[in-house]
This record gives sequence, C-alpha cells and structure tokens, in this order.
Amino acid sequence: MKVIGLTGGIASGKSTVSRMLRRKGAYIIDADEIAKEIVKAGKPAWKDIIEHFGRDILNDDGTIKRRKLANIVFSDEKKLKMLNEITHPRIVEEIKKELEACKKRKEKVVVIDAALLLETGLDVLVDEVWVVAVDEKTQIERLIEREKSISYTEAMERIRAQMPLEQKLKFATRIIDNSGDVENTQNQVDKLWREIEKTCEDSPYEM
Repeated sequence: MKVIGLTGGIASGKSTVSRMLRRKGAYIIDADEIAKEIVKAGKPAWKDIIEHFGRDILNDDGTIKRRKLANIVFSDEKKLKMLNEITHPRIVEEIKKELEACKKRKEKVVVIDAALLLETGLDVLVDEVWVVAVDEKTQIERLIEREKSISYTEAMERIRAQMPLEQKLKFATRIIDNSGDVENTQNQVDKLWREIEKTCEDSPYEM
C-alpha cells in the first residue's frame, strides 16, 4: 500500500488536487472531514472546546460556529494552540484507525489529505509528501473569494498561522504548482499518478 501525504497552505487548492486523486482511484483520508466529525455536539472534543471557549460559540442546535471560533483562535496564538491541543491528537488517532482499515482492505494508494500534515507529525505515516504550492498573492485572493465575508487582515492571519510554504517545500517529495489554471494542475496530477502507478507495478511487495 502506497501512502501519500497531501498538504499545502489554506486556499492553495489542496482539495482540488485531492478530488483529482480520488477520481484516479486513490482512497482519500480527509483530515478536515475528520476534524468536523470529532467536534460534533456531545463528543469529547466538543465538550473540551466549550469548556475552554464558552457557549457563545454555539449555534442554537449546539453545533459550533466555525467562523466565530476561527476568528477567535486565528487572532490569538495561545488560543489557537489550545484548540490544536484539543483536536489534533484526536484527528491523528482517527487517521491511524483509517490507515489500518485501508491495509486490511488492501487499498493500493491512500492519500492523507491534511493541511497540517507536517505540523502534527503525520508525515511519519506516509511514504511521500506532496505539497500543493501557490504564491501568497493568489492564496489571499482565493481565500477572500472562498470565504466571501473575510477581510484581508483575517486572510493574512489564517495564512500566517500555518507553516510557511518555504518550510513545507523542504519536506516535499513532489510539488504541485497550483498557481495556474485547473487544466495545468490536472496535467501535473496525471503525470505524478503515472509515476506512482509505475512504482506500484515495480514494487516486489504485494500492494
């Protein structure tokens, strides 16, 4: 089983690449989806978040106001660290469980799609690290467009809260430049996928 760690900064287009890989046949473990699952109302992480951040961040149905919580933590480094300490270990635990299930099902290629792959140490679980790269100007424009009501300052806070791209690239086995159009990105993914298929075929081990 080939395990790829897919990462990149916020609004870098990582999810677009992840969808392309899914269409190619890769099994995707989506850290963001797991993060949403573990903070559902009543779950242990949800309880810990409410204990530290108060009930003002809740909607009427008990779900967390993601935008409000984001605004709180991205403007305060200590609060972001606190939130990460609540959520990250649980996310990592769930990803490990999914990886074990993938091994039992004998999946050929598994992609761990995680913005904080390197920050959380998940890279030790993968065979390769793929970094989706985009220049900061494009990143800011895409983030503001995606979030609609977010300000330039808020966009910068979220970008700067993550590991700088230059640092991520030091860990990269392969780099996908997503500063162009979708077709350009697709061509890069197609090429990388052919290379991965070749390594799988050449491997002396059972996939």
